[in-house]
Amino acid sequence: MFVGATSARADEFNSDGVRIHYTVEGEGAPVILIHGLYSSAKMNWGMPGITADLAKQYRVIAFDCLGHGQSGKPEAEGAYGTNMVEDVVQLMDHLHVAKAQVVGYSMGGMITMKLQVMHPERVSSAVLGGIGWHKADAPMNRFWEVVIGQGIFHVPVACLHGFPALAVTEQEIKAVKTPVIIIVGDRNPCLRMYVEPLQTIRPDWPVHLIADAGHLNCILKADFKVQLRAALDMNGSSKSRPETVQPSR
Repeated sequence: MFVGATSARADEFNSDGVRIHYTVEGEGAPVILIHGLYSSAKMNWGMPGITADLAKQYRVIAFDCLGHGQSGKPEAEGAYGTNMVEDVVQLMDHLHVAKAQVVGYSMGGMITMKLQVMHPERVSSAVLGGIGWHKADAPMNRFWEVVIGQGIFHVPVACLHGFPALAVTEQEIKAVKTPVIIIVGDRNPCLRMYVEPLQTIRPDWPVHLIADAGHLNCILKADFKVQLRAALDMNGSSKSRPETVQPSR
């Protein structure tokens, strides 16, 4: 039980043998937050005040993706890719959440889009932040390979090698039925590389530009929180009774 909108709980669960750390804050309809590469739930959503803001009206579920934060960091090739999508589903099952609005930033947006393709019944709406259409030959793969090779970040190389498995096809994107809204900085190079190609096949998905924002600082802009809150409020009612799933036996 939670007492008031400011109450929070940190916990972890086992996802196919790997520890996944998560927090739950607030009450209402569930919103799942998925952070970006080299980040964590705390860095991506907590420190900018996004979690606390949304928790005033929603039940906010944020977790550290596989290989990040306080979650397990397997080194084996093949440990990532779509396993990062299945972690979201297993977290939802663990918390008995049948369906939720899902918000992903950068890598988290890639996971969110793949989740809509693999498990559309679990997503009521989606918000993609700082990313759009991730293809198997995306330039991001080559860029991050160089950064990881410099040893700057403590994320297993296998995580990056799993990125192509998160790619989606044009046909899969066209088949998505749930509402999708995109929020991206007007100075983010991903706007040209990932968002504009997505607009050509899904012009019905609104794109909100955050002024004077690049890829890394977009989440720090006040307007990002405004647009995110508006997207969630438009696509789902925080007062609606959340669907639940029965505990696994």
